[in-house]
Amino acid sequence: MARTSAKPGAKTDAKTPRERYRTQVRTEVKERAWEQIATAGASALSLNAIAKQMGMSGPALYRYFASRDALITELIRDAYRSLADTVRAAFTDGADLAGLAHVVRAWALVDPQRYFLIYGTPVPGYHAPEDITGISNEIMTTLLDASTALAPDSAASPFAAHLEDHRDWAAGHPAQGAALHRALSFWTRMHGVLSLELSGHFSAMGFDPALLFAAELDDLLDDLPAKP
Repeated sequence: MARTSAKPGAKTDAKTPRERYRTQVRTEVKERAWEQIATAGASALSLNAIAKQMGMSGPALYRYFASRDALITELIRDAYRSLADTVRAAFTDGADLAGLAHVVRAWALVDPQRYFLIYGTPVPGYHAPEDITGISNEIMTTLLDASTALAPDSAASPFAAHLEDHRDWAAGHPAQGAALHRALSFWTRMHGVLSLELSGHFSAMGFDPALLFAAELDDLLDDLPAKP
């Protein structure tokens, strides 16, 4: 009897059972790693402890992640990729610069540990590979796109003029000085308020952090020139 072929358009899983098992193990390792980070921080991450939780030997787990730094890199890469895709999708759907800041806040509130891994205190002794920088630059590129589109370029401030000569962080984006300054101002104000909120510094102060966040963004918007 002739073998029946798959229907047109039907999805097939090309992975072998061994590949699927490897993917499952790596996924569980990352889940256990996030649990450790939530409990003791990224600097205390231990592959041997994860292996014990999973009923594996340390050497067996090292077949899936060669080192602690390899695991941290994977977690950071996943976090940056998730945020970069989320921010770009929001901009494509029409979000302006302030809207993107709210998108970042919503993303961070879902999993603060994920946010702190990429924007918190660096892990001692860890150095991220170059591709991580490339993904993080995608987020800033989207903010620069939104900054350029938000309003006409205004007269350059002294700091904006300074940024024209110190723009490596813009990763080749053509934005002019005032747009660079706008994006950087939103970036720093957004992360300043958000980091304090996620760290619990507002908990005993009695006000709504969401309203403070919105007010800070409104202040920045008020400084922009009106659209023609």
